[in-house]
Amino acid sequence: MRVNVVLPSNDTTTNVYLEGMKGYPDPKCKPTVKDTLAEFQLSLVNIYECGVTRVVNKITGKKVFYHRIIIEGDQEFGKEVISVKCITNGPLYNVTHGIVKRDVLPAGFQEPEDLEITSNITGSAPEPSLTIAVRQGENLVSGDLNVSPGTNLQMEIFLDKNSAPIYGLGVNYMQVTDTLTQEETIIFNGCSVDPYLFENFNTVDGDLLTAKFRAFKFPESTFVQFRGTVNVCVDRCKGVYCQGQIAYGRKRREIAPSAADPNKIYEVTMTTFIKVDYDAAADKGTASEIDQKFRQLKLANQKLARNSRAGNVFESIHVSSSKSVPDSNPSSSSEAAAKVEETILFTREVISQPEQSMGRSGSSSSRRPLLPLLATFVLVLGVVTRL
Repeated sequence: MRVNVVLPSNDTTTNVYLEGMKGYPDPKCKPTVKDTLAEFQLSLVNIYECGVTRVVNKITGKKVFYHRIIIEGDQEFGKEVISVKCITNGPLYNVTHGIVKRDVLPAGFQEPEDLEITSNITGSAPEPSLTIAVRQGENLVSGDLNVSPGTNLQMEIFLDKNSAPIYGLGVNYMQVTDTLTQEETIIFNGCSVDPYLFENFNTVDGDLLTAKFRAFKFPESTFVQFRGTVNVCVDRCKGVYCQGQIAYGRKRREIAPSAADPNKIYEVTMTTFIKVDYDAAADKGTASEIDQKFRQLKLANQKLARNSRAGNVFESIHVSSSKSVPDSNPSSSSEAAAKVEETILFTREVISQPEQSMGRSGSSSSRRPLLPLLATFVLVLGVVTRL
């Protein structure tokens, strides 16, 4: 997916980046800026690469991919947020309805003489939009801020204000990776693998999930990526028992897998990044304890069933990276054998909000709107299947 953002001709713009990825070093997630045009190339195959969120309607098969682009300027300009959305149509289904005709009415059946229809109400539920955030106290932790191992943090996953009264949330699986070669499961079948490092998700009203955790890092990377699979259910998702409490997560060895939630409508795959590195002022004893707990997490992952790892729950970073390598010969016969499976459409939404407004309140920014900003979206086909 190629996204072109036409910036103002003046010099008020200072930075353009993907939400939550300010300072992220991967050049694939940075725009190419020429004069007043900023161009992003976002993969719809390896969605973890740059944190693209994917929403799948489990009934219709419709898929929606979205991200947010942040444009920062001077003090007068402020900051603008652009929502980029890509909609793919699911397959068409032929459904056959059968009607059984009865020759006689049931015993005691009585039809009312007068039938009065007082009202006819027709409506449609909104498509859910989810946000994932990490906080240290009241402060939002973004990709350009560094936290030390052992820092107490809280992850929040919440619905937009239009969807919150209708849907509920539940986290099925979550992984952490170093975005390179290492990955570990921290939520499996809805429950924490190691509650010391990452606690179970809890909720009060069903549309906001929170989980407390301690910052940890991989040896060869300062960036930690969280990859989660979130269920969106009508009204409220089913809770599961984990270590004596109801959570919107559980441990496989304690409870056998339960049946699928009958209220599940959407499945959302989303990611977030944090930057973790050692600080000279940090408590070395705490950092050493976290490192030991992280090694224990690796051992716990080895005890999980093989299919709990990236094989069929997640798209493994090893598989995804191999898929994302372009073909050296783009005009090869294998490309000619590919067929388009989905139709891509684009919509645009411009939002004005400061960083502090990220949350459930949905309050808008008091800064002036970005009048000269234009955004154009150009389709680059990336979702294909091989015959």
